[in-house]
Parts: sequence; structure tokens; C-alpha cells
Amino acid sequence: MAKSLKVLSVASEIYPLVKTGGLADVVGALPGALKPHGVDMRCLVPGYPKVIAALKDQETVLELPAMFGGATRILAGTASGLNLFVLDAPHLYVRDGGIYGDSTGKDWADNWLRYGALCQAAAQFAEGRIPGFVPDLVHAHDWQAGLVPAYLKYSGTSN
Repeated sequence: MAKSLKVLSVASEIYPLVKTGGLADVVGALPGALKPHGVDMRCLVPGYPKVIAALKDQETVLELPAMFGGATRILAGTASGLNLFVLDAPHLYVRDGGIYGDSTGKDWADNWLRYGALCQAAAQFAEGRIPGFVPDLVHAHDWQAGLVPAYLKYSGTSN
């Protein structure tokens, strides 16, 4: 039997848990669509309150005591039939309003930091810090995951 390809999908939203547009639809659908083709895709998403509340059978796979201003954990679990890794960083993701901005629609001033942390967490997987899932490939969705390739390049993990 051929080895399956392990893919870490990194995104700021995932349907049906948290959605503002089409990005969430794609991120939520890809794991199921690729599974019949031998792809084991798991998603890394921010620990927004709705995501944390939906996460079943959660376990801490990595603790990051001082990540971008606060204690952070990477949790593994399932929600809505999806295998997830969740960046549990309450200081970055637990807020009133939307995922990208406050209740008036104004962007959070620290979005660069919030999603930079998500990208740095993704690099932890590629560096082998989470032994249960070392991806062969990291798929960085949209601008919120745009720093993943840079973290990998300058950490020496990728070519």
C-alpha cells in the first residue's frame, strides 16, 4: 500500500465552524475531497471561541508558553467531521466582534500579529515539533497564512 501524503492546511477560517467568505468553504471541503486520493489533510486554524467550543476529543500536542504575548497551546481534535489542529491563544483570538475586526467592522490593529502567530505555529509542524503529524506539504491559504513559507525558508526547514 502506498504511503499517504500528509498535508497541513493553514487557514484563518473553516466551514462550518467559522466563515466570512469562500475561503472557509474551500478549507472545509478539501480534506474530504482529497482523502480518496491518499491525502491525509489536517487543518490548523485559530482558536476562536466558536472553534474551541466545537472541538471534540481535544488534546494538547504542544505548549508554547510565551508566543506573541501570551501562553499558547496547539490542540488536536475533531469538529464537524474535520481533523483539526487549533492554535489556542486567547490573548489573540478571544474578542468581541468578528474574526478580522471589531463589531463596527474596523480591522483589529494587531491582525498582522494574530496571523503571524498562526504562521509560526504552522512552521512548528514542518520542523517536526509535533511528532504525531509531520506534514510532507504545508498548504498556506490566503494572506493570513502568507508568512508560513517565509518561516519555513528562514528556519532552514524547506529548500
